[in-house]
Amino acid sequence: MQGPKRTAFSGPALVRLLAQFADLDVFEPAPSLADRLSQWLGWTDAIALSTALASDPPAVSGARSAGRSMEHMEKECARVRASLGGAFAREEAAARRRHRAPAQPLADEAPADYADFRQRYLSLQQAMDADIGALRGRLRATLAATSPDMARLAVVDAVMEQALSARERSLLANVPVLLGKHFERLRSAHATSETPAPNAWLDVFRRDQQSVLLAELDVRFQPIEGLLAALRLR
Repeated sequence: MQGPKRTAFSGPALVRLLAQFADLDVFEPAPSLADRLSQWLGWTDAIALSTALASDPPAVSGARSAGRSMEHMEKECARVRASLGGAFAREEAAARRRHRAPAQPLADEAPADYADFRQRYLSLQQAMDADIGALRGRLRATLAATSPDMARLAVVDAVMEQALSARERSLLANVPVLLGKHFERLRSAHATSETPAPNAWLDVFRRDQQSVLLAELDVRFQPIEGLLAALRLR
């Protein structure tokens, strides 16, 4: 039986980067988005989603300037994204200071350990989860106050977030694991190199990890971009 034909994968940069680091063949997913969602949503999630779509939207209460609300949320989304991106840059700078070594390392110098990188990556994932989750809630509150249709959309988004958040965390928890394997491959290649440059492989790994962090931020921000687009179209 002939295997699937490899194509130029056009998925998220996060998937493409991790596949590249692991030297994996990545294929375009065959099932449609609806089919994949049907596998991820349980029957209780389906009932909640159906109820949200069929029910009358919540009443819009309170007078609010839609223009000012949109402008405020545009700035708030940009602020959160810039703050997280700045945190990544600060972590990279700190890593460089900690792992900078002289041209001739001391004999008893401790070798680089992925545990430190992993812990910092997990901390940054927690920061993304908390900050983006709170921002998503604020966006929903703004949408809910603009019109009945936007209020219904806010309810649907809340249902989808609750239904998919556990699977998202489970999938993204694999990212530090895959980065750890990439770390070991780079270290092994450095150890067997005929002309190894001190810590050059660590510089490569830090750049790769930074690229993965930014790609993960893009993935996590997709619901934010969707809600923001809806707010612009209100």
